[in-house]
Amino acid sequence: MTAYKTIDEYIAQFPKDVQVILQNIRKTIQKAAPDATEVISYAIPTFKLNGKNLVHFAAYKNHIGFYPGSEAIGVFVDDFKDYKVSKGTVQFPLDKPIPYSLIEKITRFRVSQTANPV
Repeated sequence: MTAYKTIDEYIAQFPKDVQVILQNIRKTIQKAAPDATEVISYAIPTFKLNGKNLVHFAAYKNHIGFYPGSEAIGVFVDDFKDYKVSKGTVQFPLDKPIPYSLIEKITRFRVSQTANPV
């Protein structure tokens, strides 16, 4: 496993079509969380806010993994009926349109959670 230092390095390893998707996800997250910082955590692109991990994303052979955490998965479960989900992850197939507006909505939810911890 390569130890990437930046999200740009991570994205550069993928084919051009996947790079475009990853950059669009990155821009979507930046728009929803303009004060978040970019880091590599768990060897994948991560956005942090107020010292906490906000969301992660990663590319795989057949899908994009989006990691907003288990509470967000529960809150948005109805939005995920067309996707494979697990405790803290949703998979967006590469052969289907990526739901950028849903990623933005979930990221905004995570921002509100981070700003107002329970």
